[in-house]
Parts: sequence; structure tokens; C-alpha cells
Amino acid sequence: MGVVNLTKAGTQVNTSKDGIVIVRSVDDVRAGKSLDVTGFAPKTIHAGHVIIMETTTKNYKPMPVAAEPYTGASYSALPAGHEYVGIQKASVLTDEASVGILTIGTVREEAMPYNWASIKAAFRTARPLIDVAQ
Repeated sequence: MGVVNLTKAGTQVNTSKDGIVIVRSVDDVRAGKSLDVTGFAPKTIHAGHVIIMETTTKNYKPMPVAAEPYTGASYSALPAGHEYVGIQKASVLTDEASVGILTIGTVREEAMPYNWASIKAAFRTARPLIDVAQ
């Protein structure tokens, strides 16, 4: 006889930096968005992750990365046909990627999951109302 496991395997999301990465939230994408995570390898998308949007389909996505978070790794380049939207407000599992997105406020870059030095200038030009805490 076949056996069906009706309980999902327990997974914990490390939310220890969620409360410090967003210093001040003034405005966000109303009602949040579901993210298209096709090709996104990490199992968790952490608060402070850069969120982008494909301009033709209007699909929201996490900024591509090539490594696990909090390892000093940088974001990949912004894909063609995409624009910066904002910063993710809370950590979520990749397979349950419905998120709040900060559009006006302040972030603490030291608490962000990836080094954003390679995209910081372009991001801040595209989203000037997201400030960086000093």
C-alpha cells in the first residue's frame, strides 16, 4: 500500500536581519507582489534583496545571484529588459515568494544579503527615494 506524507518538511527561514536591514519604510508596492523565481537557486530570498521587474511582462523577480547570501558574494548584472523596483522587506522561502517591496525609505547596506557595490550606483539612480543609512 502506498503512503502519502501529508505534512510538508519543516524549513526555517533565518529572519535575524529582517528587523535591521530596513531602517525606515515610508512607502512600498501596494499589497506586495508574487515573484517569478524561475532560475533562482537559493532556497530563501532574504530581506534586503534587490527586486527587479521585466519591463515587457511586468513580472517581478529577485535580482539574479550566483552564490548563497551573506558570503560576500555580489549580485549578477541586471538582465536586459529589466528595471530596478525596490528592496524586499522580509525573508521568505523561494517556493512561497510573495513579498513586500520597499520603494521609499532607508536600508542598511551592511545587513543586506549580497554585496551590491557593482549595482549600487545604477540602483540609486533608478530608485533615488531609497536611501542608505550612514
